[in-house]
Amino acid sequence: MGIGGVSIGSLLIVLVIVMLLFGTKRLRSIGGDLGGALSGFKKAVKDGEESRDALAIDVEAERQQSRAHQSEKVVS
Repeated sequence: MGIGGVSIGSLLIVLVIVMLLFGTKRLRSIGGDLGGALSGFKKAVKDGEESRDALAIDVEAERQQSRAHQSEKVVS
């Protein structure tokens, strides 16, 4: 038994069939496109997390300013 109940021999046969259908050049370009898509996805997730963190910092600063302003009203 191999990976997930599929033997190594079966995986090799599938690999040979895929190579015959698509050719090595097309498989290389598909691999490059897939790699580019994954790196773009990772970058988008990282940018989203950074913008979310920046937004959370801005919201917290506004809350603190609001509290300070309210405490000034109470003191006056």
